[in-house]
Amino acid sequence: MMKSISFALLASALLGGANGFAPPKLQSAKTADLTKLNINPDGSTGWDSFCGNDSLELPSGEGARKFRRTVYTHDDWVLHRSQDRFIDYVAAIFKSGVYKNLDNEVRAMTFVAGFVVVWNCITGGYTDLEGIQQAALRPDLPVLSMPLSAFTLTSPSLGLLLVFRTNSSYKRWDEARKNWGMNINHTRDLVRMANCYYDDRNVTPEQRADDLNHVALCTWAFVRSMKRHLSPEEEDETQFRAELFQKLPQQQAEMIINAAHRPNRALQDLSYAIDSLPMHFMRKNEIQSAATIFEDNLGSSERILTSPVPLFYSRHLARFLAVWLVFMPLGLYDAFSGSWNHAMLIPATAVISTMLIGIEEIGTQLEEPFTVLPMQAFCDKIYNWCMEIVSWAPGDNGRAMKEVRPEHKYFTDGVDPYTYSQY
Repeated sequence: MMKSISFALLASALLGGANGFAPPKLQSAKTADLTKLNINPDGSTGWDSFCGNDSLELPSGEGARKFRRTVYTHDDWVLHRSQDRFIDYVAAIFKSGVYKNLDNEVRAMTFVAGFVVVWNCITGGYTDLEGIQQAALRPDLPVLSMPLSAFTLTSPSLGLLLVFRTNSSYKRWDEARKNWGMNINHTRDLVRMANCYYDDRNVTPEQRADDLNHVALCTWAFVRSMKRHLSPEEEDETQFRAELFQKLPQQQAEMIINAAHRPNRALQDLSYAIDSLPMHFMRKNEIQSAATIFEDNLGSSERILTSPVPLFYSRHLARFLAVWLVFMPLGLYDAFSGSWNHAMLIPATAVISTMLIGIEEIGTQLEEPFTVLPMQAFCDKIYNWCMEIVSWAPGDNGRAMKEVRPEHKYFTDGVDPYTYSQY
């Protein structure tokens, strides 16, 4: 009787995680309590403020990606280097969106380990709750076990696959971030040159301000259209339309919205705006060259968005990892002979599965970088910087500008441009 009760208790304890093989349930939407966090309008944060914050319950899966749009400040870097960072990270492990995404996989691997322990208790004997060794219930069935050398031989290959997966995904994220860094740099450069090169002779201050504001708005319209082009429609379309109608003339906003390729239309408007500025054509060409870089950044970003890491690589890694982890409890079974009925195999399998599948999950999350990059924050900053630059005027720093002959006069008044002594 005691034998049957002991075995029933053991089986019920180990088989409690059998729902790991059940189909994943759709997660209900969760509302994040952001009252204690300083989160930007686009949902970006700096330091991982959720660490130790019990009042914050972030969504998992796709819903969590917008909360990973990290923008750091100096204060965030101080916390990032904090000596308590390991405590914070470990304390927040059950809030981690990465680990929440692994719930079904880890449950399945844990169930396999539990099944191995129960099966081997049935076929090889077990120790009851009183510490008495009991005979096998089905000695005619084989004990499940494998030599550990099989996993020792294959673990380097698995490690290389995981490293290549995360490295290739990080390179994609890094390239996408550099593309936006180039956008930020060249928007400022373009507007600065337009403001500096503008020939305001025979132009009213109002006309000058209108021309330069138009260039600044067209510059912003391109990066904002690029952001929309790289974002899911359900997340950004409504906000995109509202921002364009708020900042641009109605006809220009409608032309961009109705275009088949919105960034191309916005870039065309920018080229028109540059070409209409009163300045020497060589200076216009220099400004246009900055606009050309935007096209390169857009093309690079489109390549990242439309071309994933080769699917056969990702699928082979997932299959390799799944098979390796499924059979891993068989190889580790004898290593846990010192624990009661080898029961420590179960939590060990759960931890190892979480760490290894977590590496693959990180690579998958980084592979498409645009929904985790703070692109809205980039666009907002570009708008602010461009509008500030065009508000500056020559001589407003207290130092009077010297009279300089416009270069285009060389080509309009019949004077030899190489006769420098006359000027």
